[in-house]
Amino acid sequence: MENILNEGSPKTPRLVVDNATGNIEISGRSNPENSREFFSPFLEWLANYLESPATLTTVTINLEHFNTSSSKYVLDILKKIKTLGETDHAFKVIWMYEDDDDEMLDTAEAYEAMVGFTFEKIGYPEQSNQ
Repeated sequence: MENILNEGSPKTPRLVVDNATGNIEISGRSNPENSREFFSPFLEWLANYLESPATLTTVTINLEHFNTSSSKYVLDILKKIKTLGETDHAFKVIWMYEDDDDEMLDTAEAYEAMVGFTFEKIGYPEQSNQ
């Protein structure tokens, strides 16, 4: 299985996946024209990865914004990651957000309730664009 590196764009998130380490990163903005078209290859990769995962799978989500259709796919990803626990594989989700972005923190907590496990939530200072 190949690693994934999608640098992203102003409308699509950066996706970085390292099969050997089990590190998965989703970052940036997710507002693709067609969320299904964008996320489907990643979900196919994830399904294959889950058949023979790394010792520890770490998913880091650092989205500054995502639209409603992307939110469905983020939830799908989290549900698939949860299945690792059913097979006794270790996993964790790190949800990163700007300190003052209460909405993104609330979103993380809503997803925790929906998937039934707790994320490691890490706030960081707002970055200026200067």
